[in-house]
Amino acid sequence: MVNIDIDFNNKIGKIKPMHAVNNGPVYKFASDQRITNLDSYRQAGIPYARTHDASFYEDYGGEHIVDVHAIFPNFENDPCDPDSYDFVLTDDYLKMIEMAGTKVFYRLGSKIEHWPKKYGTLPPKDFKKWAVICEHIIKHYNEGWANGFHKNIEYWEIWNEPNLDPDDSTHKRCWGGTKLQFFEFYDVAATHLKQCFPGLKIGGPALAIDLEWAKDFLSQLKSPLDFFSWHTYSTDPKEISSTVEQIRSLLDQYGFTQTENILDEWNYVTGWTGDDWIRSLKTEKNLKGASFIAGTMCRCQYSSLDMLMYYDARPCSMNGMFNTDLVCECLKGYYPFKMFNTLYQLGNSTEVACDSDTLYACAARDDGNAAIMLTHYCDDDTTLPEEIRLNIRGFSGDKGIKAQFYLLDEVHDLTLVKEEVLSGDRFSTFLTVPLFSSYLITLTKM
Repeated sequence: MVNIDIDFNNKIGKIKPMHAVNNGPVYKFASDQRITNLDSYRQAGIPYARTHDASFYEDYGGEHIVDVHAIFPNFENDPCDPDSYDFVLTDDYLKMIEMAGTKVFYRLGSKIEHWPKKYGTLPPKDFKKWAVICEHIIKHYNEGWANGFHKNIEYWEIWNEPNLDPDDSTHKRCWGGTKLQFFEFYDVAATHLKQCFPGLKIGGPALAIDLEWAKDFLSQLKSPLDFFSWHTYSTDPKEISSTVEQIRSLLDQYGFTQTENILDEWNYVTGWTGDDWIRSLKTEKNLKGASFIAGTMCRCQYSSLDMLMYYDARPCSMNGMFNTDLVCECLKGYYPFKMFNTLYQLGNSTEVACDSDTLYACAARDDGNAAIMLTHYCDDDTTLPEEIRLNIRGFSGDKGIKAQFYLLDEVHDLTLVKEEVLSGDRFSTFLTVPLFSSYLITLTKM
């Protein structure tokens, strides 16, 4: 019997945005052939959507959106001339995100380029001019420039995975220059943008996790760093949370104690080639992938991480949330986002203790309601079910507590399967949780 102890008296800060994602919902403003996941996306309460790799997807606007070289297609043009820019389809894409009640987290730069000829990933010819172009993109979306908007987009990320390939590589997928060139580029761009917009959060570099590269970057950095973003793919939520603490330690070590720690790409990956890659993609779209998502959210909530952003909500092979061809259909991986949002809306994170390495839990409350999210996850598919005693204290009502149990497994899609009325300030309830099953338990004062 495994004990999970929940103390709702012990509030330990806010529930953080652990259910943010890369990319927004699918929606066509023209009604013909419209297949949309807008309502489901909205119901999941996604707090932020990062715009990286959006231009791979045709229904967002394809090659005409988000990336700096798509919005400003001729680098020789005048960056102060509105006619130099093509904002039209990016305007629509950001509108889609906002229609879901989600805030935009804007990546400045380019999508990854896997093909042999590179376009947007080459170092800009003039770093300062590139920064001025980005200044005007921000002005368009936040200050109304060039018939623009006042969206108050707060997060602006400079580039993506500049370290993905070594300096001597002949196939650089994200940054075509050297490491030292990127350091210079980032310093120029971040310094300029922070001077223009002191109230916005300017950060990056969306690092493909490499602690030595991170040390080199932080040790020489002269420009502001409002947030440090990085990426990791794993099969173990504990490994991810351990890396979170290593990044936090590095930031503090180099004096960036107020810099936010943001993991803005993650998913289940056991390997990037051959059978490992195929197995990874299949897992991301099944119940095991959903349990991995739930476990990582729970684990990271109790870490020093400030935001967690799943890759990817865009219809693609790594989207475990929605059916790629029929995005109106939710996959198993959608439901942990909806579960976590229930906690997020309650606001106050509360203490959880568990004596099992394969059970992950998270809890939250407000004055009249509380909720618990838990999952049984282990990468070993032969792991046996767990018998759980859930011990709850610090949450009571004059007429008792109504507890409702919502199950996510192969048969149930966050379906109500059990109700109990519980009395007193301390009570226990019992569950059998098979591997990869997840529960959302809501508690309401009667």
